[in-house]
Amino acid sequence: MDLSNLKPAPGSKKKRKRVGRGDGSGHGKTSGRGHKGQGARSGGNTPPGFEGGQMPLQRRVPKRGFHNPCRKSAAVVNLGQLEIFASGSEVTPETLREHGLVRGKEERVKILGDGSLSKPLTVKAHGFSLKAKEKIEALGGKAELVIPHA
Repeated sequence: MDLSNLKPAPGSKKKRKRVGRGDGSGHGKTSGRGHKGQGARSGGNTPPGFEGGQMPLQRRVPKRGFHNPCRKSAAVVNLGQLEIFASGSEVTPETLREHGLVRGKEERVKILGDGSLSKPLTVKAHGFSLKAKEKIEALGGKAELVIPHA
């Protein structure tokens, strides 16, 4: 196999439809636009969601509540899940990602106090619940806040 034998996959190369080249081409006269109406005019296209003048669905459906465009969400990790780390080790958002406790695109990590912890750990996160902070420090560990870069 070499470069001279390469061919595109069958059906991947489509021929351009040449419109307005006479009636014999099958795309002459009105060039596939039909007779009159908005679609036949130049620049005659409708915006997405247009329903022919009827009130569009997105305007008919009632709106409720408030969507905050500046909301900063955080991935949640419970104290019980930190049991997999060795005693005295440092737990950072990066190590939580490596161990699969934080997934997805969440940049911030918050530690909650659900579950029990039996060893002292140095936990670095973007947020702690009061109960989580108390439990970590009661075992002789540290709960350090990380300031997000964005």
